Amino acid sequence: MTETITHTVRNGVDTTNLFATLDVLKGQPDLARFRFRARNQWMGGSHNRSTIKDFYAAGGEDTSRAEAFTLDAGEPAILIGEDDGPNPAEFLLHALAACVTTSLVYAAAARKVKLTAVSSTLEGDLDVMGAMGLDDGVRNGFEQIRITVHIAGEATPEKLREVVQRGTDRSVVFDSITRGVPVSVEVITD
Repeated sequence: MTETITHTVRNGVDTTNLFATLDVLKGQPDLARFRFRARNQWMGGSHNRSTIKDFYAAGGEDTSRAEAFTLDAGEPAILIGEDDGPNPAEFLLHALAACVTTSLVYAAAARKVKLTAVSSTLEGDLDVMGAMGLDDGVRNGFEQIRITVHIAGEATPEKLREVVQRGTDRSVVFDSITRGVPVSVEVITD
């Protein structure tokens, strides 16, 4: 006799697979270790390009992506760039927005909350006097980041707020920014 598994999809998330994955990780926590990678190449001026393809997951290398993702970064003209792409600070805001959104969508799906719309606006304040080396008393990075989340769904406002809170609580990027993460730099000269 063949067993049929019914998959439940909520908010575009296969919750049957989500809960099965969580059960596997609870039983085998060593499979929860991931290592993501980005490779970057300077293209000239402020223009540089990152490629993202393979990563380590679930105890081995994952090479399932047929093509690499390519991301171009640059600076706007006011920062002596050619606008070859968003600047790295803007990419950080994008990464934060995307991670919080994904985390809250998964949280809503797991809690049987049907979402009808999610959008967010992020703003980050920084003073380039630090990054430009003009004032050592000014930090190089953002002084503050604000996120405004607009969310609609088949739940009470309180439940929707809870879903957003869960999104920030479980976001990898939110955690990395708000709690900091050690960064080591290795230099190889040619």
